[in-house]
Amino acid sequence: MKKSKTVATEDILLTLCQSLTEVLAAAGNREVNYSPMVQKIQKTCLRPDLGCFVLFDGGFSGLVVINFTAPAAMEIYRKYMMSMGMPESELAQFHTSDEVGNVMGELMNQIVGDFTNKVRLDLQTSINQSQPKMMAINKQVQILINTQLDQPQARRVTFSTPEHNIFYLELAMDKTEFIQLHEFEKAAKENPDDILENAKQGSYEVADEVSPDVDDDFLRDLGL
Repeated sequence: MKKSKTVATEDILLTLCQSLTEVLAAAGNREVNYSPMVQKIQKTCLRPDLGCFVLFDGGFSGLVVINFTAPAAMEIYRKYMMSMGMPESELAQFHTSDEVGNVMGELMNQIVGDFTNKVRLDLQTSINQSQPKMMAINKQVQILINTQLDQPQARRVTFSTPEHNIFYLELAMDKTEFIQLHEFEKAAKENPDDILENAKQGSYEVADEVSPDVDDDFLRDLGL
């Protein structure tokens, strides 16, 4: 008899780690690595200097927390913005800047979005995410999920950047296992770059359609 494939907490955590590294790589932060060792922890916390959390529920419930040190946050922020063509002179200088918080929150949203898509394809279940909450803090803040988890489990993974700055990913979720009963075909994964390009092209076409013809004589009468 064929042995059933089982997916447990550590496998789901690995999927989340892969989403994080892939999204950061696409955002100009290549070679972000994570430790092969995972910590079992009792509770999830926001920690200095920049913390972000996202709740999810659906097929299973949980919480994702990412805690950046100030140097790690600034390195990721700067590389992301410069990869999009932003001049270095126009970048924020401190991790407490609203711009840094907004950019890191955007990246967090992309990371969890990629994770939920992987869960949908690999585990054939669906989870929904909340809007990421990013904040600069100078003390530890415990985060609790406003739902009753069945045998909650919490894990922490250490990440390092190419410039040797450290940040941490924490995951709290139900103790659960997914057991594959039979083989199935996975749907093709959507390419984020293609989606963005199609959306951009569509907006250009709409703009062309709705742009009115300009009356040159009228502009000339106005002195323009």
